[in-house]
Amino acid sequence: MFEVLILAIALSMDAFAVSIGLGIKEKKNIKTIALKAGLLFGLFQAFMPLIGYLGGVGLKEYISGYDSIIAFALLSLIGAKMIYESYQEKVEEEIRCVSNRIILTLAIATSIDAMAAGFTLHLFDLNPYASVVVIGCTTFIFSYLGVYIGKRTGAKYEQNAEKFGGIVLILIGLKILIA
Repeated sequence: MFEVLILAIALSMDAFAVSIGLGIKEKKNIKTIALKAGLLFGLFQAFMPLIGYLGGVGLKEYISGYDSIIAFALLSLIGAKMIYESYQEKVEEEIRCVSNRIILTLAIATSIDAMAAGFTLHLFDLNPYASVVVIGCTTFIFSYLGVYIGKRTGAKYEQNAEKFGGIVLILIGLKILIA
């Protein structure tokens, strides 16, 4: 279960960074924005790995023997993308106001990588359904807190959160490849 918790923390870093940006943008309805961000980001971060897991199980017979290499490649690509994006301008800087549609769009955008990571869940000796619940709950907590952190500290932690998540995903990929 420790591996899934580490994966959940790494996957939630993208949503955490975006939530910090939402907290920077929206100062008035902070409780509502934090709850909406936590719920939507957590829901999509749980749902997308489940889709990835089910796709991975469907392809398992075709890729057996190569699945650890594919998992390493997917997690490394996602991790590298997160590290690269940590140096780019943030999409939330272009947002004029934080609306339900904006939060939903950001929740979907930040969870697409989690679908690819879900493909690797069958490599862990764990219940995949419990794993996606852990991923969703972890993302809820990080996203909820991220809005408040953004309100208080600004963009101070935003870039580092994405870098940390990317590095951890690459390390998880290496562990899968070596094991």
